[in-house]
Amino acid sequence: MEFNNQRGHEDKIIDAFKEKDNFEIKTTNSWQIFKIMAEFVEGFEKLGKIGPCVSIFGSARSKPEDPYYILAEEIGYRLTLEGYGVITGGGPGIMEAGNKGAHRGGGKSVGLNIVLPFEQEGNRYIDRDKIINFDYFFVRKVMFMKYAQGFIIMPGGFGTLDEFFEAVTLIQTNKIARFPLVLVGKKFWGGLIEWVKEQQLAENPFIHKEDLDLFNLVDTAEEAVKVINEFYNKYIFRPNF
Repeated sequence: MEFNNQRGHEDKIIDAFKEKDNFEIKTTNSWQIFKIMAEFVEGFEKLGKIGPCVSIFGSARSKPEDPYYILAEEIGYRLTLEGYGVITGGGPGIMEAGNKGAHRGGGKSVGLNIVLPFEQEGNRYIDRDKIINFDYFFVRKVMFMKYAQGFIIMPGGFGTLDEFFEAVTLIQTNKIARFPLVLVGKKFWGGLIEWVKEQQLAENPFIHKEDLDLFNLVDTAEEAVKVINEFYNKYIFRPNF
């Protein structure tokens, strides 16, 4: 498996430096544009009328006995009791837990699945009419951000960090509304937040002090859902279903 992966990486690098004629370039790019457009159209059509939802991000590798898996399931369940649907990446681990909680609570359970050579296939707790498969990460990320009224960030790997910083950057730059952004797990996220405070604020003027107010750090399902509810109570927004 490792040998095949290495050959795959090498083939992609070699292919990137191959000379291509104009016809090949135009044909390849044109068909890629149509594929990207098709993914956007499907996402917009399926999610446009889905109602208020909260995106839950986290590791695909968490097992059902993992405390964070159990916590994510409880958060998904509690969100649906408050009238919110749950959007996840559609795969295993924390994503499965969020969908499982939403399914248990009788709420909308959405899965935005990414096609990968490993780790990822749609979990069984997604509503069958609310699973969408993507080839392109950037299209999928648009759907996460566009159709969520809040973001729950559970512990995870590089992809989870990417989703957190994507969301906080869009909020910071006013590209999306200042929706509630909740980091769950003080032990896991605490070191990163301290690094942000020390290196990006105190040592270097890379962010403003007010930027630290763009997200919340909590430990329990009750606290996470409370942040979402208090935000919408404050701004007089309520779920419409």
